[in-house]
Amino acid sequence: MPKKNPKLLYRSIHDYVILTVAMVIGVIGLNLFLLPNEITMGGIVGIASVIYWGTGIPVQTTYFVFNAILLLFALKTLGWKFCAKTIYAVVVFTVGTSVMQRMMDPNLHLLADQKFMACIVGGVFMGTSVGLGLSTGGSSGGSDVVAAIIHKYRDVSLGHIILFCDIAIVTSSYLVLRDWEKVLYSYVLMFIISFCVDYVVNTLRQSVQFFIISDRYQEIGEAINKIANRGCTTLNGNGFYSRKDIKVVFCIAKKSESSFIFDLINEIDPDAFVAQSAVIGVYGQGFDRVKVKKKMRLEEINEKLGKVERYEK
Repeated sequence: MPKKNPKLLYRSIHDYVILTVAMVIGVIGLNLFLLPNEITMGGIVGIASVIYWGTGIPVQTTYFVFNAILLLFALKTLGWKFCAKTIYAVVVFTVGTSVMQRMMDPNLHLLADQKFMACIVGGVFMGTSVGLGLSTGGSSGGSDVVAAIIHKYRDVSLGHIILFCDIAIVTSSYLVLRDWEKVLYSYVLMFIISFCVDYVVNTLRQSVQFFIISDRYQEIGEAINKIANRGCTTLNGNGFYSRKDIKVVFCIAKKSESSFIFDLINEIDPDAFVAQSAVIGVYGQGFDRVKVKKKMRLEEINEKLGKVERYEK
């Protein structure tokens, strides 16, 4: 029986811990700020909220049932890994909402006279929750799943996908609330959630590149490769002033890993010359996948190259 990779096990545990925290943040935002002030958000939670205000059916019941149906369709497209985390997130969100509603004082109504502030605070909570969930490879279900399906094949902002999916749901809340002012608050809430989702996801995906010049480049490269678990490349260089041949270690890593890599370099060679800079996008193994609107076939590439060669002749 093959042994499990401890790094993969640690990464899985880390993802599920972050996912749990994300769902707890979402539960707090929904139950303390949005539901009591009748501010609708999009997705399955929004549908469940509208049904709750109209019929009294608990939010968690509708949320769980609708997500179960949606996930059955998502399994084939997103795979078990994404859906397993999403199922876990849905269960945590459902249980968390049930527990919080039982523990909450029915008379507790935060920011009752400040609906706009409740909208902002609730939007930050929900947007952070969704963004953290998506950054771990999971989601809280609903329009997040739809967004993840589209984002898998198209390089489109996750926040914008969720925003467009939720407009119809929020608008339909007027049929129950009969108050356009609350609907307008819900529109503002959507933009706040959209902004927070993109901010959280993009912040966690930021990458940096290192150029490291040191006589102990071999040790530094091995430390980055084996301890930081990041690939690196050795480049040949020449000092313009000293005229000496030098070795440059080139490495790309997540921004969150930069401090650890600096510590490794400083431990091995405190006098190493290190240049760090941000990169706009990194694609490939260990980073994001390249997304294109239309895949070009090999035959089309050869045909275009042939046309260029004939033109040059």
